[in-house]
Amino acid sequence: MLTLNFTKFPVLKTERLILREHDLDDAEALFALRTNETVMKYIDRERPKDIFEIKDFISRFRNGYENGDNLAWVIALKETPDKMIGSVGYWRTDFANHRAEIGYMLHPDYWRQGIISEALKRSIDFGFNEVNLHTISANINVENDASRQMLIKHGFVKEAHFKQDYYFRGQFLDSEIYGLLNPNH
Repeated sequence: MLTLNFTKFPVLKTERLILREHDLDDAEALFALRTNETVMKYIDRERPKDIFEIKDFISRFRNGYENGDNLAWVIALKETPDKMIGSVGYWRTDFANHRAEIGYMLHPDYWRQGIISEALKRSIDFGFNEVNLHTISANINVENDASRQMLIKHGFVKEAHFKQDYYFRGQFLDSEIYGLLNPNH
């Protein structure tokens, strides 16, 4: 059976980035990300009402890691490791089938610099080689072409298009599901 239990939170590094655990000190940066309508345009989730809601969210992230339910990293530049600029991680882990859903977001000041691509590559490698996932999936809003292109760039293939399967803010929305199989299996 697949597990996400590590003795210590796995900090990942790339050429320019450090992927680290969420901390309560990240609350203001995460609040700013999750209330930024440019960032959240295609992320169909309710916006946090206040910083306390975000602190609770961070605590749930940390508990989710400790319980082995999810694994989410803060994206930071190596030269400013305490400054959160985005996040990447695994949610909705299906342990019985060795699957997890990946998600990511980045502050617009850092868009089009290859940062999400770099973070995604490292977290995918970790998911396949350290966690031993068989499949990584991604669920995107059908209008989010930038995310679609990012997934395709990293080898994901479209597995499904669900019609009006998600209800958000008074309307039913379509979803696209992408998947990536572990090349080592």
